[in-house]
Amino acid sequence: MNTPSSSAITENKVTLEQWRALLAVIDAGGYAKAAEQLNKSQSAVSYAIAQLESALGVKVFNLQGRKAVATPGGELLYRRAKLLLEQAERLEMSAGCLSVHVEPLVKIAVDIIVPPKKVLYCLSLFAKDFPDTRVEYFETVLSGTEDAVLKRQVDLAIGGNVPTGFVGEKLMTSKFHGVSSTNHPLQNLGRPVTLEDMRQYRQIIVRDSGQYRRHTVGWQEAEQRWTVSHIKTSLEAIRLGMGYAWIPDAYTKEDIEAGTIKYLPVEIGAEREVAIYLTFADREFAGPATKKLAEILKECLPKSCAGLHE
Repeated sequence: MNTPSSSAITENKVTLEQWRALLAVIDAGGYAKAAEQLNKSQSAVSYAIAQLESALGVKVFNLQGRKAVATPGGELLYRRAKLLLEQAERLEMSAGCLSVHVEPLVKIAVDIIVPPKKVLYCLSLFAKDFPDTRVEYFETVLSGTEDAVLKRQVDLAIGGNVPTGFVGEKLMTSKFHGVSSTNHPLQNLGRPVTLEDMRQYRQIIVRDSGQYRRHTVGWQEAEQRWTVSHIKTSLEAIRLGMGYAWIPDAYTKEDIEAGTIKYLPVEIGAEREVAIYLTFADREFAGPATKKLAEILKECLPKSCAGLHE
């Protein structure tokens, strides 16, 4: 394909829709799935890619069967286009924020290692100052919290990881202990529990809610593993003697005090700590409601959770 002159590129400008088509085809691995994601016909997506290639003079895909594989040039354009589209979306969102004095809606993602009861208390304080602002509260796990920020699905996020390119403020530290029911075999060995001991029994794991499930927490090498979607489900399985797990102390405090479950007497790694951060999706353009909610969370959440994490 011949490289067009600079005047030709000026005449054939690439639209944001064409860049979106490029990203969709690479992410989906083909035109058919990309068309489905974009809610367009396959021919429309193919035409958008053809127009993009014509305008730039760069071949962005090689077809291998039904799969569209990005060329080196296509990979480079993909990375740049992703940033371009993120900036365009941020600009549109920012313009929307500037057009109103107070946001009608604030969205927040919170990793479930923070007890929902404590977050809801903070939200009740927020509601006193902004009674007309709606709130969407997403309960997330591990990279699901990061994804919510990266995809601009929320205004604020609280979790153990800060996405690359963002700055988080540390709120507190969450402590985890391995726990099981009081009559679990690991409680009756008469000695410290080793990693080899734990491999022989069922471990209960909470599923990463992120799209690509990038993170795991702690040791996960048991021969038997059950995966659930929430810490509360994991804790219920522990109470029923179905396995063991590492659970935040914030969730196990009452059961430990009541004697319904016990800490695992492990040889190594009895306690784990996770720093918890507050992250703005876009601090510069955050509205008054978002900023107020952030202030309340920074002031009240560490205090309300202090007895649970120490």
